[in-house]
Amino acid sequence: MEIGAYSFGDTQRNADGSMRSTAEAVRNLFDAIVHADRAGLDYFGVGEHHTVTMPASSPGSMIAAAAGATERIILGSAASIISTDDPVRVFQQFATADAISGGGRIEITAGRGSSTETFPLFGYDLRDYDTLYAEKLELLMKINNSDSEYLTWSGTVRSDIDEYAVVPRPTQAKLPIWLATGGNASSSARAGRLGLPVSYGIIGGEPHRFAPLAELYRRSAAQMGHGPETTKVSVATLGLVAPTKQEAMERFYQGWENLNLEMGKLRGWGAPQRSHFEAQAHAPGAYYVGDPDEVAARIVHLHGYMGHMRHFFQMDIGGLPHEHLLESITLLAAEVKPRVARLLAAK
Repeated sequence: MEIGAYSFGDTQRNADGSMRSTAEAVRNLFDAIVHADRAGLDYFGVGEHHTVTMPASSPGSMIAAAAGATERIILGSAASIISTDDPVRVFQQFATADAISGGGRIEITAGRGSSTETFPLFGYDLRDYDTLYAEKLELLMKINNSDSEYLTWSGTVRSDIDEYAVVPRPTQAKLPIWLATGGNASSSARAGRLGLPVSYGIIGGEPHRFAPLAELYRRSAAQMGHGPETTKVSVATLGLVAPTKQEAMERFYQGWENLNLEMGKLRGWGAPQRSHFEAQAHAPGAYYVGDPDEVAARIVHLHGYMGHMRHFFQMDIGGLPHEHLLESITLLAAEVKPRVARLLAAK
């Protein structure tokens, strides 16, 4: 089981609640990735958001920078919103990162986008949500699977490509491409049909309810003849690890409240309630907030339903103090990861 983290960037707050700079948030994210590599985490994903509180708007740029400053950790997007980006540029950015890394550590996770802000920002119509994603995913896969630098392609969502070079090629033969989904059944079936690994983003409810989707994914893959080497499942959840459960709860709650207040203004949600947080932060809720023993046990429990090979956490939300993020990364690598390995070996 691979253990990791992901982030959309997290803008810190001053004592009076005012926001600090988004540039500082980007530097903190870079620092966290380098720390994760040195601590021994297996994976770090950089998500794509375009808000003041979550300013990691360019996963490819961050991953290319981190590729040169790390040695062993797998780096990927979590996710790249290809519906509103150009697959050619996405591929070029990640192939560049792969070359910088020495090869074999760079992945792309392709997402449609759970936030709608990217559509007006880049001039796309939200009504074209699925058409954009389907065609651009097809193009990204065609580039990745090509044996040549030169590409020919035609579609409806961008200009045709007629024997143009798409360079650089990655050092590894192909970049691993994952399909991201927040629980859509058609996305699970699509990933299976295409033979792509699938990454489930679980941000609420009870995580084990995703088990039928993982089963649909594996069944769809088997029907198309895709083998276990490509049929992989990963799970991304919210969480934080601290020396004690109480410390983890208190550290994570303030950021959770800040984030939900912000999202409430954007999406018309009601005020966040502590009782809702408490329900989600204890088993079987979706927030993996606790000490190393509890978090490890809960990962293994979910593995019994999902059979996933990677579990990674978004920990820095709502202005979480940076030192708490770094401590959580250390505990994930040094305490949670070996506990998970022992528990799985004993099953």
